[in-house]
Amino acid sequence: MITLQQCVVAEAENWLGTPYRHQSSSCGVGCDCLGLVRGVWKAVYGAAPSVDYPYAADWAEFGSEDRLQQAAELYCGMPVSQDFMIPGDLLLFRWRPQFPAKHIGILSGPEHFIHAYEKAGVVRSALVPGWRRKISAVYRFPVQI
Repeated sequence: MITLQQCVVAEAENWLGTPYRHQSSSCGVGCDCLGLVRGVWKAVYGAAPSVDYPYAADWAEFGSEDRLQQAAELYCGMPVSQDFMIPGDLLLFRWRPQFPAKHIGILSGPEHFIHAYEKAGVVRSALVPGWRRKISAVYRFPVQI
């Protein structure tokens, strides 16, 4: 039996090589990090979470509202401990402690994650210490929506 988490990882892998396109969410055509997660969500659940507002490329640089974390909690519930993260979990990244979370990816194995990176498109990256230190929260796709 295939688990929800395995479906999430398999779908994220389908997006590998998709070019980076700000505010887009089309497998093979273009997406940003949020678009990748929305596209995987849509493939798994049948509908993507809404984004009620357009967002600039530097949206998380200014202001104190942590929109990415708020959305993750709205759709996924409370975060799980990094000690218990499993492939298929959402990883939120914060570049600096005083700023909102700015990047999101999907854990694809114990040491790798899939994300849309501005210069490279959708890639699988090693979860090296530099990335691990920037994880601000881990969320699990819900069993039901």
